[in-house]
Amino acid sequence: MSKFKIGIQLYTLREEMEKDVEATLKAVAEMGYDCVEFAGYFGKTAEEMKALLDRYGLEAISVHQGYDPFIGADAQAQVDYLKTLGVKFCAIPWMGVEKHAGNDVYPQTVEEITKVGKLLKDNGIQLLYHNHDFEFETFEGKYLLDWLYESVPAEYLQTELDCCWVKYAGEEPVKYIKKYADRADVLHLKDFVCKSLKGGPVYDLIDEDGKELGTETTTEDNGFEFRPVGQGLQDFPSIIKAAEEAGISYLIVEQDSWPTCPALEAAKQSREYLKTLGL
Repeated sequence: MSKFKIGIQLYTLREEMEKDVEATLKAVAEMGYDCVEFAGYFGKTAEEMKALLDRYGLEAISVHQGYDPFIGADAQAQVDYLKTLGVKFCAIPWMGVEKHAGNDVYPQTVEEITKVGKLLKDNGIQLLYHNHDFEFETFEGKYLLDWLYESVPAEYLQTELDCCWVKYAGEEPVKYIKKYADRADVLHLKDFVCKSLKGGPVYDLIDEDGKELGTETTTEDNGFEFRPVGQGLQDFPSIIKAAEEAGISYLIVEQDSWPTCPALEAAKQSREYLKTLGL
């Protein structure tokens, strides 16, 4: 039996979730996923969502949520929502480059993330950071991603490495899984094709409710397209081996768009591929 729990980031199925949350969660469970990661709650209370998860035997392992709501006056209410869902992790899904090392606000960024990380930790939830490719830009010879993990104590910020963006940035996912093996328990599995790596931003921006804010740039020139896991450039057997050696517990499938088939079918194909690896 696999040592991993296999989950899906529900941003992958956002259109289906918008139409029918219960039917989508039921389909996810039937595909063989063990857990889910939220990106928005589609108008459901925490109690309503937890009841649906329980009905279909799914665990809410984590959420994607910006850290700003945990600084405001209703911070504890935000935390209590997560506690009701039963999540173990809360991942910062996106943080603009202007907040990273090399900018005047960076000390404030570190202070705020540390504060939020402590608040969540005190409530039994671990704060994570989910990277894109731009965190592999350098400041004073060091990647922005590495600056962040060196600046915030590991107890308050751990990794949610996204294999797609690590690879697209020109680094190897296996290398970074090993680099942060002591602060990694959740890993994003994402596959893609493109003509060349390091081709610039090719993703959609979303708000805290999982709504798309628009595409950062076009993907046409570079031929970048997302694929179900196992159908693109990634060497997943090596990635899975490194994840096992690093002690990672949760593998989360994510696919931002679906050029080859509908989203539910793509999610199913990803899960079926992972089964061929014994997962």
